[in-house]
This record gives sequence, C-alpha cells and structure tokens, in this order.
Amino acid sequence: MGVKNLWDILESCKKTVPLHHLQNKRVCVDLSCWMVQLHNVSKSHACLKEKVYLRGLFHRLRALIALNCSVVFVSDGSIPAIKLSTYRRRLNMGKEVEHNETNSQQVTSLRRNMGSEFSIMIKEAKALGMALGISCLNGIEEAEAQCALLNFESLCDGCFSSDSDIFLFGARTVYRDICLGDGGHIVCYEMADIEKELGFGRDSLIALSLLLGSDYYPGVHGLGPESACQIVKSVGDKFILKKIASEGLEWTKKGKGGVNNLQKDDKVLQVINAYMKPKCHSADSDVVHRAFAQYQFQHIKLHQICAELFEWPPERTDGYILPSIAERDLRRFANLRTISSELGVNPPLHEIAVKCPVSEIVKNRRVQGRECYEVSWEKMDGLETSVVPADLIKSACPEKILEFEEKKAQKKKQNIQKRRPKKKESTSSVAELDEKLQNLLLDINLGDKANRNGVSFGCSTSMAATNLSTSEFSHRSDENIEPIRNISTNEAVSSSISTSSVHKVEVIDLLSPSPAPKQSHEQRLSKQNVEVINLIDLENDMSPEHKEKAKDLRLFLASIRNEMH
Repeated sequence: MGVKNLWDILESCKKTVPLHHLQNKRVCVDLSCWMVQLHNVSKSHACLKEKVYLRGLFHRLRALIALNCSVVFVSDGSIPAIKLSTYRRRLNMGKEVEHNETNSQQVTSLRRNMGSEFSIMIKEAKALGMALGISCLNGIEEAEAQCALLNFESLCDGCFSSDSDIFLFGARTVYRDICLGDGGHIVCYEMADIEKELGFGRDSLIALSLLLGSDYYPGVHGLGPESACQIVKSVGDKFILKKIASEGLEWTKKGKGGVNNLQKDDKVLQVINAYMKPKCHSADSDVVHRAFAQYQFQHIKLHQICAELFEWPPERTDGYILPSIAERDLRRFANLRTISSELGVNPPLHEIAVKCPVSEIVKNRRVQGRECYEVSWEKMDGLETSVVPADLIKSACPEKILEFEEKKAQKKKQNIQKRRPKKKESTSSVAELDEKLQNLLLDINLGDKANRNGVSFGCSTSMAATNLSTSEFSHRSDENIEPIRNISTNEAVSSSISTSSVHKVEVIDLLSPSPAPKQSHEQRLSKQNVEVINLIDLENDMSPEHKEKAKDLRLFLASIRNEMH
C-alpha cells in the first residue's frame, strides 16, 4: 500500500511517457508489485489455471528486452518487525496483532511463507526471468527499499513499484505502471518534480506518512491530506522531522482542532529510522554485483518453461521472443557505433569487428503510424525476418538503407523495361484485328457478288454490296474499279452498279452513329447518290449464307466497340 493518499497528493507530478523512453536504460522491478498487478487483472480460476499473470509478465519483459532495457528483479525478504502489525491485520489476525504491539521492540522480522500460493507465483516469475537472461536480487527485507537504494546510488535509472513509500526510502525515479497497448507507455514520477512543484523532499514525505498513515504507522486520526500537507509545509522540509522527533505529533493538534491530544510516541522514531536506514544489500556488495552482471538468454530453457506453463510449442515461443532479442542486439550494435563515432573512429560497416546483425532490408513497413523496415537477420536461428523502427536502422547501419534504395531503383528500372514490349504487342494486336475486319468485309462483299451476279435493283435503295458478274469483274480495267477503303465500326462502304452507269454510293449503318462525311473537291462538283441502307431489312433479301455472315459481322463489330470503350 505505502503511504495513504500519497499517490493522490503527487498526481500533479505524474507523467505519461512513451515506452521507448526506457531504451538502453537499466531498471529495477519490485517483483511482488508486478505480480500483484498482473494477478488482479486475471483473478478468475480459469485465468489462474492458464497462468495468465505469467503470460502478462512474459510480454512485459519481451517489450523491455526489445528496447535493450536491462531489467533486474528484486524480491521481498523477511517482513520488517515494524510492519508485522500491518501484515497480520491483512491476514485477519487482528487480536494477535494487538497483543504483540504492546512490546514491538522485542519483535523481530518474520520470514515469509515460501509455500504460499503467492510465493509459488514469485518462484515461477523468477524462473521465467532467468530463462530470458534477467537476474533476481533477493532483498533482506522490503523489495521497494532495496530498489530505492539502488536508484539512489545511481546503479539503475529507475524503479518499477506501485508502493508509494518507495520515495520515502530514497528513490529518485519511479515507474508506477506500464502499458503495452498503442505503442506502449509508462507512468513516471520524478522526485525532482515533487520537490520543485510541491516543495516536498524525502523528509516531508516521511512526515506525511506519520500524519496520514502507512504500512509502518496508523497515522493521526481525523487528519486528511490537505490538512497534513499544510502542516508539513508550515514547518518546512529541513525541520519537519526534527520537530516530530523532539515533540512527537502532539503539536499537530494546533493545526487541526479535531485532533485528539497526542503524547510523544517512541514508535515515531522507529518509523523515521526504518525509512531512513532500511535493511538492504549495500550498493558495493557482491550480491548486488552478481545481480547486475549480464546473463545470457537461455533459448532451450525458455522452450521448456513456456511448454510447461503455457503449453506453447517452440515455434510460438520463438515467434514472440526472437524478434525482441534481434532488436535488442541491433540496439547494442547502434550504441557501439555511436560510441565509436564520439571517439572519432568511423570505420566502414564491413570493417567493424562486431558483425552487423542485419543481413538486408526486405521492404518498407508502417506500424502504428511509425516508419519501419522489415529486415532479415544474420545468424538468428528460427527467425528469418522481423520489423524494426526505421530510426534504429539509420542509427545502426545506414549503409543497409542505401543498399536497399539502390536495389529498389534498379528493380523499378527493370519493371519499366519489361512493360514497354506490352505496348508493341497491343499495337500489333489492334492492327491484326483491323486486318481481320477488312478481310471479313471483303469476303462478305465478294460472296454476295458471286451469289447474286446479274441482279439489279430498280428502286433507290440497294444492298450494301452490289453484284458484279465474273466477266465484268475480270474484264473491267483497274481504272474503273474503285479500291475498297478501310471501314471502321461506325460506317461501311459498298459499290452499286446500275444498268446505265456506275455510281458511287455511301452506305450508312443506322445501328450506330457515324460522323459527318468529308467531301472531296470532285464530290462537291458532282452530285452524289447517298443511299441509306438498313441492314436488318436487307437480311430479308439475303441468302441464308449471307445472313449468317452478316450476323457474324455485327457480333464482331459489337465486340470491337466494347474493347475500344
């Protein structure tokens, strides 16, 4: 729990920052707080049976691994003697607590029940962490106190804990919560902001815990957050603990009329001492050094744990964790190049002693509005490609981006060259269709002439193709024969011969619109007989063979029109 109402008091100092704020950082995790959070999300029997809380832990860890964020678990040790009353109260042992509180100085710390359900959950979490290369530091007493000490000594950049009393133990940067959705974010509190905006230092926060209540002290009855803050500010951060240590809490009744008379309480000094000097491993101890050593990722061990806890096959486990491991390695490579550049050493990519983990860029990708690349990896068994942020590639291996852009340009040029022959094929296909159309019209014209040789019509309307006898056609000079011109889908031309003379006839197909005909100089001088022919009416006078050809012609023309449109 921590200090009552303290999170509400610190609300104005809360910051929500993107998850990638943790890249290349080292954080300590109060493991009990994380397990409580994850357990509260999945309290049902089915969720407990399926180890949903451990799956949540797994996904949190792989997200941090991908950012090259070094994680150290810190677990609780024994229960401090000053906290036993609170601990037993939570276990519904109020009567026993009241009896023991009468002589609290003789009570020693209490070892936790390692066989409890929660203790088993902690063991599972530690095993999963070790397989992922994450060590665990077992605290002497309070885990948040050990995290705070490591942060105060600058051995880590921040602490994950939901216990607000972590500030009272000396923590400077606290991450209260973590969310992986929508790109991920963390809820962060900086002690520098608390001091600047609220005027509360570490001593003031300890004083607030005595007034409001905490795991170590019940607080002053009837005193609310606002009144407590006013009392502390009225004295000041430098003098508040000295005043409480010398006078107890009796003087606070002057600031709050409803507060009962308070005598000097020896336990107040114990509380102050418990926060200022908690029992922890020192920053330079061997235990801490071992915890902060770099541990290797145990691939086979992780397969076994995930198969046992989640019933995942190795392929599914690899699909989750290997992209994170690969991205972490790439970030470490980027850090190496950055340090090298700061030292003035910028060797080409192929001359760097450490091989770049990226083999090549496959294609551009966009993930949640962020520019990314899909890349293939060097020597990453079980992982062919994965997606990484574009800015990471620019930092780690900009040469790979240059290679990728050159390949894209070359491929685009080849595609353009491949598309050019298709235009020629399209032009030739149109020419072939035009030639087939002309041949079909010629066949129909000549066939009609052969079947109806010698027949003439006295009426002003004649067929599209008039008859010429074989002898007339063979003996007529080339000068008297008008060549057949190209006919489009909107017009057709035929010649007609009468008994007295040969006239030029323009045929208009009423089935489709045709543009206005262009007249030559000779046509303007002489009158021309324009005869309108309805092909449907002519079919009644045609032979069956000619009707069939005319039908084929119309269908063919219709298909050509559709293709052109």
